[in-house]
Amino acid sequence: MAINKEEKIKNLLARNVQEVIEKDHLQKMLLSGKKLRVKMGIDPTSPDLHLGHAVILRKLREFQELGHRVVLIIGDFTGKIGDPSERSETRKPLEDAEVKKNMKSYLSQAGKVIDIKKAEIVHNSQWFLKEGIQKMIELAMASTIQQVLRRADFKKRLEEDSDITFLELLYPLFQGYDSLMVKADVELGGTDQKFNLLMGRRVQRHFGMKEQDVLMVPLLEGLDGVRKMSKSFGNYIGLNETSNSMFGKIMSLPDQLTSKYFYFCTEIEGDEIAGLEKKLNPKELKERLAFEVVKIYHGENQAHTSKSDFIQLFSKREAPKDLPVLKTKKEISVADLVLASRVFTSKAQAWRLIEQGGFSVNEKQKMNPREVLKFRGGEVVKIGKKNFYRIKV
Repeated sequence: MAINKEEKIKNLLARNVQEVIEKDHLQKMLLSGKKLRVKMGIDPTSPDLHLGHAVILRKLREFQELGHRVVLIIGDFTGKIGDPSERSETRKPLEDAEVKKNMKSYLSQAGKVIDIKKAEIVHNSQWFLKEGIQKMIELAMASTIQQVLRRADFKKRLEEDSDITFLELLYPLFQGYDSLMVKADVELGGTDQKFNLLMGRRVQRHFGMKEQDVLMVPLLEGLDGVRKMSKSFGNYIGLNETSNSMFGKIMSLPDQLTSKYFYFCTEIEGDEIAGLEKKLNPKELKERLAFEVVKIYHGENQAHTSKSDFIQLFSKREAPKDLPVLKTKKEISVADLVLASRVFTSKAQAWRLIEQGGFSVNEKQKMNPREVLKFRGGEVVKIGKKNFYRIKV
């Protein structure tokens, strides 16, 4: 049954939405038929977009389907500073080359969710590298130190005597300036971005522009079931991962997250999700979840293949033929190989996994992170419970 425009708007403002500022105004604008400019910004601090980003991208797509103009900002300038939201320490600044490398595949990844051809793609270096000191002084006058330091993450860092750089203080203003430059009517982000999103309203008001509405989605917990999905924490499922890797990682989720992932990461309606929860046991439910997610990013045929491979791998203890390839040198330490797989981004996490017996080559455990492995090619390595790779030298 076709869903009418009013129902689509109701769903847009309700499903997977934590807070809307100003909801009544945004709803009125959506019903009016006016074409809105809807902004989302992504800093290229890593080469990968993940399912957490996709929650917001899917909401962007809903705006697209209603005929609105999506504006995707690639933060090639702000990415070199790093968003301080919910950070306990200063991010390491990124070099230009690293930023360019990271953002190389962003559009193809975002294009798995939104219609890139209908989106307006901009890089915020376009204006930040051109603006003079006078404009930056005017921007700095849009807020005060007291307002910026009221945010919880900065207050905590001050209490712990942890450094806060001037650039981090300016970051929310820079994000707000993006909204000014693209004339955003609406900005989307996670709840951890609330301060920055509201700063966009403040900056627009300061420069005499109508304030954007703000739509915030809840944060999606990562594979550890505790912290938000993040490239920094290494607990993410990347949009560019192979279908088998994606399926296996979802099967490793804590059971209590299965329902949330259905709502946040699939297109299945709430009534059907409730029916599946009553009908299926936890393992079957998670298999259905993994199937639905893989279907979105790799197609239905590949989802069936990945499900079969998973059953073969973990029920029959046989490695499927179509394992993702991990390219490496002929000689490499255990720790360096685990880090090269990008299952973990933290050296400490990688060492802990190895020392706890979570790494093997051709089913032989290797528990010394410093051990040098010698490969010919074709070996099967297992990293953690669900990550299998075939070695290529």
